[in-house]
Amino acid sequence: MAAIYEHEISVAQADIDMQGHVNNLVYLRWMQDAAVAHSVAENWGKRRYDELGCGWVVRAHAIEYLSPAFAGEELVVRTWLSDYFTASVLRQYEICRVDDGKKLAKAETKWVLIDMIKRTPRRIPDEILAAFQLAPRGEASV
Repeated sequence: MAAIYEHEISVAQADIDMQGHVNNLVYLRWMQDAAVAHSVAENWGKRRYDELGCGWVVRAHAIEYLSPAFAGEELVVRTWLSDYFTASVLRQYEICRVDDGKKLAKAETKWVLIDMIKRTPRRIPDEILAAFQLAPRGEASV
């Protein structure tokens, strides 16, 4: 189990907005894709959550855009959990260009575990917490 998960991205033409760079909403999609891939890599895919009757929802995003990305670039989204609480976790992200390592964005999401029938927050089971190693808040070191 690695604390920091790396998810590779190839910037597609469809990701580009009217300003000629990646649209800000695409960064959020990449963050969600990386979070899901990290969970799957730790053997916590949708089916396993379904067996427990729970799932994750976003309570809040905070993102800082540092530099633009363009079509054809190869990027890496690094993500990790920095803290957890009774029914929520804080997940950190860095999005960097592969060629030069330049950081394009950094972000944090508060994910809340919910009971899928009641649609209310629920305590995170120990078996989920045990699958993810915490890493410090801030910048990823690779």
